[in-house]
Amino acid sequence: MWIDTHCHLDAAEFGGTSLQVAEQAAQAGVTGIVVPAVHKSNFETVIQLGQQRSDCFYALGIHPMYVPTSKEEDLLLLRQKVDSLMAGEDADQKLVAIGEIGLDYFVPALTESPLREKQEYFYVEQLKIARDFDLPVLLHVRRSQDIILKHLRRIKVRGGIAHAFNGSQQQAEAFIALGFKLGFGGAMTFTRALQIRRLASELPLESIVLETDAPDIPPHWLTAGANSPSQLPQIGNVLAELRQMDKAQLAAATSANALDILPRMQRA
Repeated sequence: MWIDTHCHLDAAEFGGTSLQVAEQAAQAGVTGIVVPAVHKSNFETVIQLGQQRSDCFYALGIHPMYVPTSKEEDLLLLRQKVDSLMAGEDADQKLVAIGEIGLDYFVPALTESPLREKQEYFYVEQLKIARDFDLPVLLHVRRSQDIILKHLRRIKVRGGIAHAFNGSQQQAEAFIALGFKLGFGGAMTFTRALQIRRLASELPLESIVLETDAPDIPPHWLTAGANSPSQLPQIGNVLAELRQMDKAQLAAATSANALDILPRMQRA
């Protein structure tokens, strides 16, 4: 089995065919898809996807690229939503994490005041929500690994996934030491992505999970915007080749890692 730990299944690029896309992935051997929210406007959509398919799970959070259009009261809404979903005997086990949250220092406007400070504020406040509800986090870490790590050392959460990891060996080890898994996907399939491929080959297998980030970060055999969760087995095959191991064993190991870091998936 294969688990896609990060897929924007509700994205507009899928043209309203999210359920069909998920079914195609299931037929390809993908047994679990984690769908992170990015803004309050898609909280309900990802929740519905989790409720409509047994193999779909979701995370709630505000993505750093949506911070400019978000308000402080959206953080309160997120906290209240998580509280209601986790309350009592009817708690929704399909809610598996807080995410997608983090910092983006690639987009120039987000690196300048006041958005740089607002981004960091939203990240920190969402870490507190994850801590208070004992949920893992799905982290966006684009050119921001060290600042992300600084706050993780200060605000203790129950681990999570550094999505689309593209940092150094030292940064990878720092995330692992804090109980995190590292997400690898389409970028790993490009032969010129030397650093990512080296990390995917050499890091401890128990620290690696697979993802597509569909419809984004397509593997080398697809054009931009055409990625889908059904590509995960083929992406996984690339990792198996890099690590010189059996594909079935690789699938089992990375899926076990996903269930370990997102334990509510096991109970749903």
